[in-house]
Amino acid sequence: MDSTLMIWHMKPQSRAYRFTGHKDAVTCVNFSPSGHLLASGSRDKTVRIWVPNVKGESTVFRAHTATVRSVHFCSDGQLLVTASDDKTVKVWSTHRQRFLFSLTQHINWVRCAKFSPDGRLIVSASDDKTVKLWDKTSRECVHSYCEHGGFVTYVDFHPSGTCIAAAGMDNTVKVWDTRTHRLVQHYQLHSAAVNALSFHPSGNYLITASSDSTLKILDLMEGRLLYTLHGHQGPATTVAFSRTGEYFASGGSDEQVMVWKSNFDTVDYGDMKARRPPPQASSAGTPPEMDLPVPPGRDRSLESVHSDAQEPISMPQTLTSTLEHIVGQLDVLTQTVSILEQRLTLTEDRLKQCLENQQLIMQRTPP
Repeated sequence: MDSTLMIWHMKPQSRAYRFTGHKDAVTCVNFSPSGHLLASGSRDKTVRIWVPNVKGESTVFRAHTATVRSVHFCSDGQLLVTASDDKTVKVWSTHRQRFLFSLTQHINWVRCAKFSPDGRLIVSASDDKTVKLWDKTSRECVHSYCEHGGFVTYVDFHPSGTCIAAAGMDNTVKVWDTRTHRLVQHYQLHSAAVNALSFHPSGNYLITASSDSTLKILDLMEGRLLYTLHGHQGPATTVAFSRTGEYFASGGSDEQVMVWKSNFDTVDYGDMKARRPPPQASSAGTPPEMDLPVPPGRDRSLESVHSDAQEPISMPQTLTSTLEHIVGQLDVLTQTVSILEQRLTLTEDRLKQCLENQQLIMQRTPP
């Protein structure tokens, strides 16, 4: 929201870089596969490509006519796909630094767009409540998935490329097979909007970030919830696994970036093949195995997620659900009050301006 990017070094006590250039809030960032480039999108309607070094030099891409919500490099780093509130998905050449083409069938803001692992398909998620699958070569929409009951906030491909998962304002996460276009899994575990998700490189796990302030780790092979993570004070807005899956990072409205260690899986990730999740009709209401609060005062350090204690939650599930619902409603009330405050300030400013204008008119009018 402060219009800057921060590049954090994972080594302790290492310097972080702050990149300035965008003229408004930065909404999205993505490293190229090689790590030599970094893309960002902003409310200032531009896309910037940065060289992540001490100089922080960037190239500006202009073509969108509204806020850019999503940036994503393809697997070879040659192309970039962007999504915007102008209802379009755009594809760019990073090497030639120019705009290539637009995909234009969404009828509302496009929140997210991603390349498939093989680079042949593009998937996009929109406030028109659809997820669309596109053929990059023909630029045609292959299929529209319309099962979400609200705005679709985020979408990504499974590492195998045969599935997509989408998060929505209807508090759900849905997984579809991209070959049969059938809904294979449905999760309704959060008590507020799901803002982001990320597949583990093995393809066996999915992590979600929600406005209910929690992160949840799902076991896709068994179709169940593994962990609920409490760390952020307020909405968790983004989450992503590292390339190896050893870590994941989350960001929230509390201005915190947290890095977590993924030791919920002791198997060597390198030996695991990316497998498609099995069909699972619904995982609504699956109880979590454990709640994992972050110790106070350690929110900026590397947090460990312990998987050895397998004790169930002692609190009754109905009480937990009620409390989660209350927390969700409080979040909504807080956001509503914030909006009302902004509107009141705006009204006061306008009233002040009107009074000033009236005084000027009175002064100019002869007696």
